[in-house]
Amino acid sequence: MGTTPTGGTASFGVRLAAAIGSRSALCVGIDPHAATLAAWGLGRDEAGLTAFGATLVDAAAGRAAIVKPQVAFFEAAGVAGYRALDATIRRARDAGLLVVADVKRGDIGTTGDDYALAWLDRDGPFAADAMTVSPYLGYGSLAGTVSVARRNGAGVFVLAATSNPEARVLQTAVLAEGPWARHSVAAGIVLSVADDNRAGGDQPLGDVGLVLGATLDLDDFGIDADAIGTAPVLAPGFGAQGARIEDLRALYGARAEQVLVSESRGLLTDGPDGVAALVSDRAERIRAALGAAA
Repeated sequence: MGTTPTGGTASFGVRLAAAIGSRSALCVGIDPHAATLAAWGLGRDEAGLTAFGATLVDAAAGRAAIVKPQVAFFEAAGVAGYRALDATIRRARDAGLLVVADVKRGDIGTTGDDYALAWLDRDGPFAADAMTVSPYLGYGSLAGTVSVARRNGAGVFVLAATSNPEARVLQTAVLAEGPWARHSVAAGIVLSVADDNRAGGDQPLGDVGLVLGATLDLDDFGIDADAIGTAPVLAPGFGAQGARIEDLRALYGARAEQVLVSESRGLLTDGPDGVAALVSDRAERIRAALGAAA
């Protein structure tokens, strides 16, 4: 899976490292829940979703490395929602932000390839910088997705350890065979991602990232933080879900510099006029947490 981007586009890992260095490791979730839209006086239609997306993008610009639209909340509004999502992604790109489409796709063969083309093709309908994917049809099923991503200078974030309680039984199960036998399922995914990034070449951050819930103890999932390698880590769970930015180094050790602090609901508590101040607060706290013990 060591494909390199074509057309002179810098790889996702290189672009992400630059964005983190110039702004912060904050990932602003764009989650237009029906209840939030109603509280903000917005409809679940193209106008309301577009206005919500614009508020979050404008707050993130210059402060965060990346934004993460949760596609389901746009998709629920049908074609109008997709038009609003397109407007949100375009606005984010114009603001110099990277965009990870939170779509959690995963399939085999050409079906998986076309999911990747839909979201990551530079000339495609959405042209996000990265997408979230599920490896639970077998990690090898992502080979085409990773190849499409790298050809387009894009990335993928692979679900490995998630905070929903029903996932624990599957993700902590011990593999009976294969290259990662006697490791947990989650640890096997982490090790496969590390291999993928080694194959992709020498760069500060890999193009293949991991989704590791920030409220989890990695040891409980059989994951050694050192095994993460160069993978960027998308870590949902900060803010309203309970994880603390000040615990970044305690949670991820030497890999803390690779973690994207992902927050959504906690940034919405003061309404649309308060989002920018909360984003600034999170960015400053991330810099302080990483700088204090560097």
